Amino acid sequence: MTYEQIRLEIAAPTATITLNRPEAMNAITVVMLGELADALALIAADPSIRAVIITGEGRAFSAGVDLKALGTRSLEGGAVGDYLDIPARAVIDAIAALEAIVIAKINGFCFTGALELALACDLIITADEAKFGDTHAKWGLRPSWGMSQRLPHLVGPQRARLLSYSAMTFTGVQAAEWGLASASHPLAGLDAAVAALAATISENSKGALLAYKDLYRAADDLELAEGIAYEESTAYEIDDTEPRIAQFR
Repeated sequence: MTYEQIRLEIAAPTATITLNRPEAMNAITVVMLGELADALALIAADPSIRAVIITGEGRAFSAGVDLKALGTRSLEGGAVGDYLDIPARAVIDAIAALEAIVIAKINGFCFTGALELALACDLIITADEAKFGDTHAKWGLRPSWGMSQRLPHLVGPQRARLLSYSAMTFTGVQAAEWGLASASHPLAGLDAAVAALAATISENSKGALLAYKDLYRAADDLELAEGIAYEESTAYEIDDTEPRIAQFR
């Protein structure tokens, strides 16, 4: 597929989506969100894909919402409104539902709405030099794509409040230290590290990977006892167990 604001590359078992507005630091628009939704639907229809990488072209993963693209729309109550909220939430829901492990590869600046998009992914792998920030408060905006709920799960409530109240920027190294990112690498080695991780993940059982994806989603939503009960009672279709363990029989 040819898109205006993203690129989609499929080399099964991995698919890569690149946000592709480098002249605008890959700022998020309605067009970009629509293209992301389309690309994710194409990926969802391909059972050979086990890992998906989302990254940005140039110096940024994404600077967040393109406020210029909002034109003269009034942002009542500090909300960007349904114009962006509805397609953004659809993309985030598609990432959560995707039958593949989604890796956000943070190659540069990752602010506000872009951070919300990254937080919806299964893993965040970042460049040491990347710069993150939740700058909603700086611009008189309120979060509406999951920031206030996902960020505390990863970094803890006190640090989440600090980051949101101060709108401070922080590095990829700090993101990994605080648990927001799974790992941090020098920018020069980021592509190779993420490619190797995607390959390692893809070697594992797709059924088991999807079981884990569902169970970790439950862990985010449920109290401990409820989560354990969910793990005990939920069945999954995993069709390659016997071939994988045959050599140990």
